Amino acid sequence: MSENRQRRPAAGVMIDGMEIMDREACYRVFQTHDARFDGRIFVGVTSTGIYCRPICPARTPKFANCRYFASAAAAQEAGFRPCLRCRPEIAPELAFWRGSSNTVSRALKLIAEGALDESEAGVEAFAEKLGVGGRQLRRLFSQHLGASPIAVAQTRRVLFAKQLIHDTRLPMTEVALSAGFGSVRRFNETFRNLFGRAPSALRRKGSGPAQVAGDAVTLRLSYRPPYDWPGMLDALAARASKRTEHVEGGVWHRQIELDGRKGSVSVAHLAERNAVTVTIRFPEVRSLQAIVARVKRVFDLGADIVTIDKHLARDPKLAPLIAKRPGLRAPGDWERETIVIPTQDNAPPAWRPWHAYAAQHLRMATHG
Repeated sequence: MSENRQRRPAAGVMIDGMEIMDREACYRVFQTHDARFDGRIFVGVTSTGIYCRPICPARTPKFANCRYFASAAAAQEAGFRPCLRCRPEIAPELAFWRGSSNTVSRALKLIAEGALDESEAGVEAFAEKLGVGGRQLRRLFSQHLGASPIAVAQTRRVLFAKQLIHDTRLPMTEVALSAGFGSVRRFNETFRNLFGRAPSALRRKGSGPAQVAGDAVTLRLSYRPPYDWPGMLDALAARASKRTEHVEGGVWHRQIELDGRKGSVSVAHLAERNAVTVTIRFPEVRSLQAIVARVKRVFDLGADIVTIDKHLARDPKLAPLIAKRPGLRAPGDWERETIVIPTQDNAPPAWRPWHAYAAQHLRMATHG
């Protein structure tokens, strides 16, 4: 890390153009390992060059050595590398639609599905798809995330690859392809520059034989508690088509097809870890990231549910329903980005996310 980066003043965390916490408040979050801020704030430690989650078990660094960031991409763009202990790649993602730019939200969903991978045309073409100019898109990303679109895409590739290295036995070539790297050479260079070692050196030793194409890949995806898992399964079961998906034994199963290839996905709850486990069986490793993005969408894993419930509870009709079912979420659609919750007969669907959560509570109160 360069000297000028170390000497830059460490401001509070910026989200949506506002400083939401000062340095002292941020430091207390990391001193107390406050899980409420997991995924919201990352700390870069100038003495080690590493960035961490608030729940990191490592010893709290000195106050003067801390810099704070609103996203992993901002920390990585500033020259910090992800911690190997707290693993930023499995931190719950921030629900960026909450009060932020709709353009940024749409862009993040597309990036999560590989729209800015190294084989793509670049930021200008990407911005055009979103209906804005490249300069405007960069400004919005800087305002809301503290990082450029390219940095966000690069960080997603690195963190997804790191998760696959830690949690699977996929060969490094398939890890590189799954994470969206254009070549194995580029994948190796990126990890050597970031971690000072080859990607294979990050894999835990003695964790089993290598996988082959078509083997099941199981990953853990985090969320911010609480999570009404029975409520989510009830909602998914109510709309399930037996030809493609079903719920059995507390596990959601779906048959999937992408680009003419078929496979399956199973999702189970891991309550003690505030996470779900996703088991994917698919013949094309390049599709893993897109499949994971769809699972996150269906199970609404990025929701800041505490804030949502707090605001909805201001309505006297909704307050007792939320108290009865805290953490109830609005299931997303596998094929489409938008959350669709039916309203009255012959009425258009409710497209607004906040309306969707209210509608879900009302539906569960009536039919659940």
